[in-house]
Amino acid sequence: MSKVITRNRKAHHDYFIEDKFEAGIVLVGTEIKSIRRGAVQLKDAYVQIKDNEAFVMNMHVAPYEHGNRFNHEETRDRKLLLHKQEIRKIAKAVQQKGYTVVPLSLYLTRGKAKLEIALAKGKATYDKRAALREKDAQREIEKAMKYKY
Repeated sequence: MSKVITRNRKAHHDYFIEDKFEAGIVLVGTEIKSIRRGAVQLKDAYVQIKDNEAFVMNMHVAPYEHGNRFNHEETRDRKLLLHKQEIRKIAKAVQQKGYTVVPLSLYLTRGKAKLEIALAKGKATYDKRAALREKDAQREIEKAMKYKY
């Protein structure tokens, strides 16, 4: 059973999601306490591969309010725990096919923080507008069905 802490709703709006992966995160001291409180944002976060290791950049974890001088830095680069073959697959897709790696959600499973990341292709402006139109149409259909017998 897992508890979702936060989702990156903007990722589905800005990107076509292709392939998903689950990654553990290397955290320090008070970070897990802030994450459990839900004081985390994925809005501007992205994943980068450096020296065959994956890192999540720009993930904002608010300082723990009861922390002391050993409180963590808010937007530091955090290492992701993935298998070698997963890292190779992601790195190859980013280099050859022009994919971006974005975090989709952060959740807790058995006390461990996990990050769901995805290979994604950027949407053009007209694709975003078409998706919004489709979503509105679907909402109207559901609304009409609700009032029918």
